[in-house]
Amino acid sequence: MSEVASTVENVDCCIVGGGPAGAMLALLLARKGVRVTLLEKQMDFDREFRGDTVHPSTMAILEQLGLVEKVLQLRHTNLSSITLPAAGGSAVTLDIGKPLKRLKVRYPYIMMLPQVHFLEFLTAEAQKYPGFRLVMGARVEELIEEDGQVHGARYRLHQSEHDTRHELRAILTVGADGRFSRVRQLAGFEPIKTSPPMDVLWFALPRRPGDPENAIGNIGNGHFIALLNRFEYWQVAYIIPKGSYQQLHIGGLEVLRKSVASLVPLMADRVDTLQEWKQVSLLSVESNRLPRWHRPGLLLIGDAAHVMSPVGGVGINYAIQDAVVAANLLTAPLLAGKVSDHDLRKVQRQRELPTRLIQAFQVQAQNQVVKRALKPGSGLQFSRSLQLLSRLPFIRDIPVRLIALGLWPVHVAN
Repeated sequence: MSEVASTVENVDCCIVGGGPAGAMLALLLARKGVRVTLLEKQMDFDREFRGDTVHPSTMAILEQLGLVEKVLQLRHTNLSSITLPAAGGSAVTLDIGKPLKRLKVRYPYIMMLPQVHFLEFLTAEAQKYPGFRLVMGARVEELIEEDGQVHGARYRLHQSEHDTRHELRAILTVGADGRFSRVRQLAGFEPIKTSPPMDVLWFALPRRPGDPENAIGNIGNGHFIALLNRFEYWQVAYIIPKGSYQQLHIGGLEVLRKSVASLVPLMADRVDTLQEWKQVSLLSVESNRLPRWHRPGLLLIGDAAHVMSPVGGVGINYAIQDAVVAANLLTAPLLAGKVSDHDLRKVQRQRELPTRLIQAFQVQAQNQVVKRALKPGSGLQFSRSLQLLSRLPFIRDIPVRLIALGLWPVHVAN
């Protein structure tokens, strides 16, 4: 057997995972002169289950970077309110715009921007800096560990003609590789798990002239449904009680088609485009967090450190806030050539409380609203006390603030 060839490269920071956290951190470090290599396992950024919600907190960060006007030129829609049917034929409207305007937020809406385009934009901006390198199709196989410290990663390229092992040595390695983090697994970290009461079926239906521009949603028959405008088609999220997929599958596609048509009559004349179950993907919803996000030479951020429930669509934005805090605290140590465990601990210390708070909010929303609404024959119901509290502006604004802005603002350091 021939010996596998290898290459060795030295950088300041090796980031594994080209999602929002990894791409933003790479951009922020590169613009400060840090030599950073971003390793992305896939050959492109276009894949399923990626969120599209860019919240005002992220817009503010982009504005600080002088990039917000460029992002606004990307094809997108804006979401400023969400109306959901409730029991008894009434409706509940979550107004995002008004409370954000009261808080004097410059962009009082959620931008619905396909994540593939957002990631392409961030990495294109990072490419403008000489210290940045993006490697697509890089499959990380092991961490480089010496004397109890991580010193980088070894990886192979998916579509390489030669079986070459690449060794990327770094002062700091960052795992930003999502909910199924390979880096987290290699480092031996075990997350604390919760059990959201739902799973999501993900599929596409055609868009037609005259269809609404904004997202569509409904609740009924023990299911949620949300349709996201992907311009040429609707990306459908069909929310079911956790563990009920097999029962639905046994019932056949016709049951799913009838349910979708009942929840969103506009789709009744196009649900027949669902012809095979392979057109439908199952996303098992999870939520967890790591008790410790770091060890010497290694930091985890974004979903690698804390998997978010889809409630509120906060995952992208909290991941980006992780990246900003990490860049603020670690740029100087990286440029000085040494990142201590104390430096890494400070990142977790700043980001852990906001993360735990939003996850606690998500759990309450799941248990008090989602779980009840997913019961057959029920709709969206709120207790009388919650309805009364929701009339008070200060109380009503709290969920919007947590979702749209986070616990406190995160600013890019000069």
